[in-house]
Amino acid sequence: MENVTIGYAMCGSYCTFDKSIKQLEKLVETGYDVLPIMSENAYSTDTRFGKSQDFAEKIESICKQKIIHTIKDAEPIGPKKMCDIIIISPCTGNTLAKLTNGITDTAVTMAVKSHLRILRPVLITLATNDALGAAAKNIGYMLNRKNIFFVPMKQDDYEKKPNSLVADFSLIPLAAEYALEHKQLQPVFN
Repeated sequence: MENVTIGYAMCGSYCTFDKSIKQLEKLVETGYDVLPIMSENAYSTDTRFGKSQDFAEKIESICKQKIIHTIKDAEPIGPKKMCDIIIISPCTGNTLAKLTNGITDTAVTMAVKSHLRILRPVLITLATNDALGAAAKNIGYMLNRKNIFFVPMKQDDYEKKPNSLVADFSLIPLAAEYALEHKQLQPVFN
């Protein structure tokens, strides 16, 4: 989309990075300018799902921009009106809890705080094993918060992980269009 800049923020649900990066590529191919943002842990932690440096290089190659990965570098996002929307993809239960309670201790939470102060939309792509447990109250709270929207989600393995919810990553582009119009794509839960 012309003249729309997306802040694309990634947190540590490492098992969903490939799905998230696939959608990041689609957003860039569609014509969005994308500013990549990663929490410090997502930016620097190697896991069984891949090396952090490999993910960072791929993301920077797609976006043609350096990743914002410090609180200091994320703070100007709001005052400088650097983004029209921020998409957190993936958003962990931990990051959701921090946002719910106003805790700003990562590049992602600072980017969101800074962005929300200028009343612009944030789209949450949830991926957490405790969504229907400890994180449920945070989901409920954020569903009622102004300028916060969710990518529709569902239980990903109700037998082995009955409290887990994961967003349908393929709906990120459509959910972003809705959020840019300050609308929630429905149904939220499939």
